[in-house]
Amino acid sequence: MQNRTRTLLRLALAGTSLLTLATMAAAQDQAAPADNGATVLEEVVVNGGSGGVITADGYVGKSSATGAKTDTPFVQTPQSISSVTKDQLEDRKPQNLLDAVAYTPGVRVGGYGFDPRFDSFTLRGFDMTYIGIFRDNLRQPGAGSSLFKTEPYGLEGVSILRGPSSALYGPAGAGGLYNLISKRPTEEALREVEAQYGTHNRYQGQFDVSGPINEEDPFYYRLTGLLRSSDTEQVGVPDDRAYIAPAFTWKPDEDTKLTILGEYSRTKTGGTAAYYFDGTEVSDFFAGNPDFNDSIQNQGRIGYEFEHRLNDTFVFRQNARASWLNVDADWAFAYQPNAVDPTLLDSSAGSFEEWLNTYTVDNQLEATFDTGALEHTVITGVDFTKIYWKSLNGYGSTPPLDTKNPTDGRPTDPIAFQTKSVQDQLITGVYLQDQIRYDALTFTLGGRYDWVSTDTDNTDLASGAVDTINQKDRAFTWRAGVTYETPWGITPYATYSTAFSPNAGVNQATGNPFKATESEQEEVGVKYLLPDSNTLLTAALFNIDQSNSLYYEVVELPDGPANIQVQRGEIRSRGFEFEANTSLDNGLSLIASYTYTQTEILDGPTGTVGNEVSSVPRHMASLWAHYDLPEDGPFNGLGLGAGVRFLGASYGDDANINKNKSRALVDAAIDFDFAAIDKDYEGLKLQVNATNLFNRQDSVCSAGYCYRDRGRTVIGSLKYSW
Repeated sequence: MQNRTRTLLRLALAGTSLLTLATMAAAQDQAAPADNGATVLEEVVVNGGSGGVITADGYVGKSSATGAKTDTPFVQTPQSISSVTKDQLEDRKPQNLLDAVAYTPGVRVGGYGFDPRFDSFTLRGFDMTYIGIFRDNLRQPGAGSSLFKTEPYGLEGVSILRGPSSALYGPAGAGGLYNLISKRPTEEALREVEAQYGTHNRYQGQFDVSGPINEEDPFYYRLTGLLRSSDTEQVGVPDDRAYIAPAFTWKPDEDTKLTILGEYSRTKTGGTAAYYFDGTEVSDFFAGNPDFNDSIQNQGRIGYEFEHRLNDTFVFRQNARASWLNVDADWAFAYQPNAVDPTLLDSSAGSFEEWLNTYTVDNQLEATFDTGALEHTVITGVDFTKIYWKSLNGYGSTPPLDTKNPTDGRPTDPIAFQTKSVQDQLITGVYLQDQIRYDALTFTLGGRYDWVSTDTDNTDLASGAVDTINQKDRAFTWRAGVTYETPWGITPYATYSTAFSPNAGVNQATGNPFKATESEQEEVGVKYLLPDSNTLLTAALFNIDQSNSLYYEVVELPDGPANIQVQRGEIRSRGFEFEANTSLDNGLSLIASYTYTQTEILDGPTGTVGNEVSSVPRHMASLWAHYDLPEDGPFNGLGLGAGVRFLGASYGDDANINKNKSRALVDAAIDFDFAAIDKDYEGLKLQVNATNLFNRQDSVCSAGYCYRDRGRTVIGSLKYSW
């Protein structure tokens, strides 16, 4: 523990010294203040561009720092990028991260059915759960069951960068990354309180207040919070949450900003939410035990974003965050009929407790200058990520499930922990990127080198035996791209990018540590910001190759056959994506997308080579529209929203034996602004949102395991803003 503490102190001191040097250098520079490229949202958010904040007009995102670590227009980013804006979140009222991103192209949500424990999804056919989520442009890692929960009410938006992106961000997956953007203080006063009631006895109260602390000082604040008590469609699986997120900004002048972002939440749900699966079909029986199915997760984070302009050329930024979570859970799972009484289902059970502590700091220096006819925006930096994860696990049994009374609880004694795993990981990366602009051409060239050190101890608590694994990975990744803005507003682009992701553990068949998973992508596309219309159209063709993929396969070991992870995989994903976003003056806002994805297993377990990856539909499409009726008409104040999400057929396993049928899920919304009745009611708004309106709950299988779609939810909300 002392070693870990010393390491964190060294990282913190290193970051602090860089910040101090930057401030001292600026104090000596007498150059006149210059435009620092601050990003401004509709409500005038006080923040620089490095956190990924989206500049948006309604549903249409225009620029973000997610694609380049410096605020860059989407049309100049040589990679597929899109956003979920504040207005989209407000109109659709998502209840989790999956709801928030469900209408973005390339994303496959719901592959594991109804499960409120995790936000698991894929992008372009590759899993995003552990290495594809970033918060405010900083890595948000996960391990085991330790995955940070996202409260959508605490988000200003989501920025999505598709495809391998390690050249700036370090270890990342082949699909891309989702950057979750926290709410930040605003220069203008913002006040709102809201009450919600919905399906499954859902009660929620929330508030969001922000603005200057006083009229004289350059201090701004924001405080966002909620409290929820809710059941779900599954007995014994609640969805309770307490959430508070304070934020503070100091902006003494136009050259300097410091924003502090914090969060604490406590969530209670179930240790499992699965239905019993007999190997052929999914039943209507809850596989868990309502009396032994608690999962409580506490998590918090505190971090800051510092930006200071040194002179007309240089801007220094330092973003840092410390995060922690603890999850304590019991679970049970019915797995087969009882040999004596088939109406009973034998059930296994277990308990686990996990801790995840992370510390991340990203130091950046941006320079803007010209060399002849070339305009340069250069960003260079060094970042560190320290991860500590500990897991205690115990396994046993629970009384069998009675299919005649499937919702009955079965009292179960506590299960003692039998194994302990501890993992320490340090990621160090240095990067350099140059955005070179010549007339209408923008060239982007960047590279990064990463060193990853991972130490893992697995302990048998009964015998005290410890198995220690030490791994070291290093990799160089890069990106090269070009965009050309034509006189007609159409911007074609092309890019090549790479990524890598280290894998913890060893191959039990060979005793060798797993190599890092590597990926590369070729992408061409076009972006069209329609002149005189708040409409953005984008289309992309992509090819991604991933090597050193991990699979589970039954392998003959000295002690007999075992289902273990093996590494001899290669996957290819090819496809086409189209997206349209618009918010028009007539009150209509719309988002539409279509995705074609063809995945192929080039190297994998016996019987899978040449097959498609499970649960990745070839065809996906979505459409959401919201319309505010005219102010001069009889329905002034009324807004209507509707959407449909189409998922094509996919295979339920990598052997391509079973198939998931296609489905279309319908969402809807209606809202009314009471100011249309009388100005005395200004700020009062009633809204009702329905997800999966027609309650379609088909089975869905991934990697040979099957689940059910989440059923219908209807939530009414009454909000007052002033």
